[in-house]
Amino acid sequence: MPTVSKIPKPLSPGEECFALHCQAHNLTPEREYKFCEGRKFAFDFCWPERLIAVEIEGGTSFGKSRHSRGNGFETDCIKYNIAARLGWKVLRYSTAMVIKGQAITDVLEVVL
Repeated sequence: MPTVSKIPKPLSPGEECFALHCQAHNLTPEREYKFCEGRKFAFDFCWPERLIAVEIEGGTSFGKSRHSRGNGFETDCIKYNIAARLGWKVLRYSTAMVIKGQAITDVLEVVL
């Protein structure tokens, strides 16, 4: 039986938009960076040498996404608390905040 390779999931609209904003400003963050050995946690975007990460929280309608329901919300809390204990500065944005330009404005202030 042939081996089926894992198909990557598509980027969210917020992640796609933020990636374009970064490109427009010549920023080259790492994508899906695993920051904690022994866990599957990864940041959407980050600058590891600066310990700065950006998370785009898709599906922010309360109760309609894994980020706002029970186990998903709790897992996010664990992830962000581990990141804080490891010294990471994590900036979190909704898709609407990315589209409005708030995310890239903040990131430019913090990264540059």
